[in-house]
Amino acid sequence: MHSNTLQAWGHDHVFLGAGHDRNERRTWLVVGLTAAMMIVEIVGGTVFGSMALLADGWHMSTHAGALAIAAFAYRYARKHARDPRFAFGTGKLGDLAGFTSAIVLALVALMIGYESVVRLFNPVAIHYTEATAIAVVGLGVNLLSAWLLGGGHHHGHDHDREHDDHDHHHDDHNMRAAYLHVLADALTSVLAIVGLLAARFYGWTWLDPVIGVVGALVIAHWAWKLIRDAGAVLLDAAPSRHLSAAIRERLEAGHDSIADLHVWRLGPGHHAAIVSLVSDAPEPVDAYKARLAGIEGLSHVTVEVHRCTGTH
Repeated sequence: MHSNTLQAWGHDHVFLGAGHDRNERRTWLVVGLTAAMMIVEIVGGTVFGSMALLADGWHMSTHAGALAIAAFAYRYARKHARDPRFAFGTGKLGDLAGFTSAIVLALVALMIGYESVVRLFNPVAIHYTEATAIAVVGLGVNLLSAWLLGGGHHHGHDHDREHDDHDHHHDDHNMRAAYLHVLADALTSVLAIVGLLAARFYGWTWLDPVIGVVGALVIAHWAWKLIRDAGAVLLDAAPSRHLSAAIRERLEAGHDSIADLHVWRLGPGHHAAIVSLVSDAPEPVDAYKARLAGIEGLSHVTVEVHRCTGTH
């Protein structure tokens, strides 16, 4: 068999999301915005002796680091998309980055919760004017970042999602993680502004740390859902009942029965299936693959057929 014939039968394994390049550019832009704000706050806090500035600056550094993970994951996945070392491409690298960022987000929630509880029992002096100004500027930067990232993101954090009952073929967990980081920072800024204003005008100094605990719980909830969803992809969990049901509906006809079926996600919008068929009147493999043509999100199919006489 000639090599050109083999090449004609072969195919690539590029399973990146449809908006991969756009998401990469936007993530790098947000990394720049976040890092710039972080440097300004740390330098300003050091020069002017403001612990509020320093604390917020170092807090923002954790988000900048997580966003950098997302940006580098996009870049690496794009550069190595056709690397033969990766059997099914680099589409799942975004899920790995999203899982890592979710752990960072959970640690951020833990730090915010711990600091809030400590301040609840040991109040510290607050420079209200300075702290409020910092929170307002930080909120503006994070809202701009959220707007930049929002165009390439499915807002899956807004509701609980059952993988077996709903299709989420196009979820980009890397983008979702980046979006949640800037959203978490925006949330802490909003809560800080509310707490600071209440303490300044009504004397409710206890409200600031209480709101901090509430914010930590909300962020922890977001982190858990992202860990759950990205982790399921990394463990090759079946993505949805609908996709498996569609495959069975098209293949189990007449003399054909599915003995074994594995479906898993390769990247945003891409899934693979390995099907083992048993038939007493088997057709060519291409005929079975043709039956599966047109199923949304099914990008890589392997079919094996076994002849079996009698009842099966």
